[in-house]
Amino acid sequence: MKLILNPKILLLTCFLFVFPNLAAQNNPLLTNDVDAQNRWVDSVYNSMSLKEKVGQLFMISVSSESGKTYIEQAKKQIAEEYIGGVIFSKGGPLRQAKLTNEFQEISKTPLLIGMDAEWGLAMRLDSTFALPWNMTLGAIQDNKLIADAGAAISRNTKRLGVHINFAPVVDINTNPENPIIGNRSFGENKINVAEKSLAFMRGMHREGVLSSAKHFPGHGDTDADSHKTLPTIPFSKERLEDLELYPYYPLITHGLSSVMVAHLNVPALQEDRNTPTSLSKAVITDLLKEKMNFKGLVFTDALNMKGLTNNTEPGDAELRAFLAGNDMLLMPEEVEVASEVLVNAFKNEIISPARLAHSVKKILQAKYKAGLHQQKVVQENFLSEELNTVRDQVLLEELFENALTLIKNNKAVLPIEDLDDKRIAYVNFGDADGGPFLRELRKYAAVDWITAARLTDLQDKLSDYNLVILGYHKSNNSPWASYKFSPAELHWIHQVAQENKTILSLFSSPYALNDLRGINELDGILVNYQNHEVAQEKAAQLIFGAIEAKGKLPVSIGTIFPEGTGYQTNSLERLSYGLPESVGLNSYKLNRIDSIISEAIDAKMTPGAQILVARKGKIVYNKNFGYHTYDEQIPVSDTSIYDLASLTKILATLPLIMEQEEEGIVSFDTKLGEMMPVFQNSNKSNIRLQDMLMHYARLKSWIPFHINTIDRKTRLPSTEYFHKTPSAEFNTKVANEMYLRNDMQDTILNIIKDSELERKLDYKYSDLPFYILKYYLEGYYNQTLHNLTQKKIYKPLGATHTGYLPTSRFPLEQIVPTEIDKLWRRQLIHGVVHDQGAALQGGIGGHAGLFSNANDVAKIMHIFLNKGVYGGKRYLKGETISKFNTCYYCEQDVRRGVGFDKPQLGTSGPTCNCLSMESFGHSGFTGTFAWADPEEEIVYVFLSNRTFPDSTNRKLIREDVRSRIQEVIYEAIDF
Repeated sequence: MKLILNPKILLLTCFLFVFPNLAAQNNPLLTNDVDAQNRWVDSVYNSMSLKEKVGQLFMISVSSESGKTYIEQAKKQIAEEYIGGVIFSKGGPLRQAKLTNEFQEISKTPLLIGMDAEWGLAMRLDSTFALPWNMTLGAIQDNKLIADAGAAISRNTKRLGVHINFAPVVDINTNPENPIIGNRSFGENKINVAEKSLAFMRGMHREGVLSSAKHFPGHGDTDADSHKTLPTIPFSKERLEDLELYPYYPLITHGLSSVMVAHLNVPALQEDRNTPTSLSKAVITDLLKEKMNFKGLVFTDALNMKGLTNNTEPGDAELRAFLAGNDMLLMPEEVEVASEVLVNAFKNEIISPARLAHSVKKILQAKYKAGLHQQKVVQENFLSEELNTVRDQVLLEELFENALTLIKNNKAVLPIEDLDDKRIAYVNFGDADGGPFLRELRKYAAVDWITAARLTDLQDKLSDYNLVILGYHKSNNSPWASYKFSPAELHWIHQVAQENKTILSLFSSPYALNDLRGINELDGILVNYQNHEVAQEKAAQLIFGAIEAKGKLPVSIGTIFPEGTGYQTNSLERLSYGLPESVGLNSYKLNRIDSIISEAIDAKMTPGAQILVARKGKIVYNKNFGYHTYDEQIPVSDTSIYDLASLTKILATLPLIMEQEEEGIVSFDTKLGEMMPVFQNSNKSNIRLQDMLMHYARLKSWIPFHINTIDRKTRLPSTEYFHKTPSAEFNTKVANEMYLRNDMQDTILNIIKDSELERKLDYKYSDLPFYILKYYLEGYYNQTLHNLTQKKIYKPLGATHTGYLPTSRFPLEQIVPTEIDKLWRRQLIHGVVHDQGAALQGGIGGHAGLFSNANDVAKIMHIFLNKGVYGGKRYLKGETISKFNTCYYCEQDVRRGVGFDKPQLGTSGPTCNCLSMESFGHSGFTGTFAWADPEEEIVYVFLSNRTFPDSTNRKLIREDVRSRIQEVIYEAIDF
């Protein structure tokens, strides 16, 4: 882990920042076919009347959610006032598309369509996509991602028929109390803001959308809102040149399309104190156009804002704005009046023909560049789908992941390691939902949500925990929403941090930390910037080391955390979560899994299922289908617990044997008689461990141990073996009201020892090796397999839903039933192991008995795939896994590895016959399957209870559902 501070060097054209007055710009509105562009511009301009030319200067505001009267007025203005453009505000995308087409149809000259879509169309429209706010983006260190963000937003605006997006915001937010910029700024560092703005603009231009830097000359250091009043920027020219104007120079040099001028009072720049910057010739013409050599379009900010309209007559502001040097007049209050005022000003020679032509031709040039010389209709079909794409979702995840900023990390409290000794509590603050954060935390470890009405009660409850995660959740609906802690929250957090090892995860503006008392008492502080669901999920992944901390603070938090603060952490190689496209899989193709399993459920192959797909260390498909049973009372969820059946072999017993092998306790050549004295002098004494685990040792495939416990006359469980209540002699629970006589364990082992071997050495799948290894391991360690696996594997792994004896840890309704047993136990098998042999072993078998969910199974399979490492802990050596994942007897037609199943050697077998021979896994009788492929880095988990209500139901197997789904996964690989 290392602390990284922002370098104060801009990797652009450095001399532009040292000598900004040297910046120059070719006309950014000209196209490659400039001759054709000029002919079109001249032709249109020369065909216009004076009123039509003046009309081009106006961009009116329209909301697609407005009533009919308002829309008809807009249409009238377009038709009769020859309006140059429309800026759309609130509404919906389809309604806006319809209005755009209607407006363009009635407009004599194509309309320039604009929007404020700083973080996407969702800034104004429902049912559309939002990327993170600029403050969040300001924390990202890879500016290619910022360009991608600008491009993504522009693809959407362009699809909706929008030609100019009033973005990026280039204000440098040096005032934490700024009420209008704040989260809309890339930060307080001029170099970072310049870099981010330039990258964002380039992304916009890449998609053919016009850009607009705002709010000139700089709205970042004010505590007033220009929508309500006229803010004052009281700084010197030198300060303004050095800071506020700084980002504009590289943008102008690299083709900035337009600038929006703010309504500000900047005495150092203006000719008189009462003139807003948007009406100031000194600011617009002298500074922006001449000194800074800007040749693109100049827009006023909205002319209906109180910072401008106070004490002005209708049409006055529009005329003054135009005379000051603006080209387009945004959102005039009374278009008809303003138009008449400007027409009269032209007739009275207040406005010259050259001045009018200058602006109108620039507007027409912009329209040509936007493609409006070739009128295009906004296609309404598939609009919603094309404005909400997986591509954008992948980018959203990547942006949040790269923004998360770790600003305090005492004693490397993050990422969390050593889960086996952690007792973790989560306490939520703020007024917004923290559910996604808690759910994601619980995918990695047992995390208890602690609430209390009084501080003293909270303190008492937290005394049982050795790590507390505080989540501060504030509204993500708007960048202007309140972000501050309440006085009570400040006090509670201070008290909790004093008494506990505490991590604060902030889902709000970093400025909230300015009010926090006792920052020194907090062990870790993670700034996530927004309470977006993805930010919450990524924060949890970072806390547990599935992803790295990469971001840096874009603003300072007092003097404790200066701008640029950010600790970088390394991944602990835990599984992360994300979208299929982020790892080269195709979501659309993967969704075919849904139809396959839905058909299986409809055909009663299984009541429900959990299906998981991970690739390259990331779970990208994790869905639940159906119900626990066919009565459809309990739907399958992420936390539903399934009987894994024979997956127990590779998820419990085999890892312990692999560990012993690499420690030299056993070897492949170790003989059974050497491992267990009971087998000495038996027909199994010389069976090698390797041969036994490869099912190539002449062992019987199965011994029905339970048959002898059935009364031959009544056909019921014999009272000689079972009692309904536990006692000292009968204390092994097999099922409800079925307690087995204690000496049955020795009986099972002796039956195995005395069983006949198959006459011919051939491949024969057998449970018996894992029965034997259960007794061996428990004898060697003097512990139950249940305790061994919890201690060595599941607790340090954070596999909180995995283990034997599930009813000791989970409510019955969380556990999925497996069968209504009508032959032996004569009851619903629910919460106890389905396998009869494992049931006779008290639910703890080497071959069966393990319960889990798909998420936990994937963790264990990822250990194998990741060469033995997970969560910063090495469980096994990579060479050990390779050794056990080898088909040593392929030439003898034995496909198996040592304990692992492997792909078929012919045409039929456990897999889809479409994956690498390096792959491995296992299947289970109850309808389970887990498979890992090192070549494609894929883990596939399928859990079901196909045995319910009757284990003779083999439809799932007969229809090859698990392999068909596996085939879909491999067909979904794009790269």
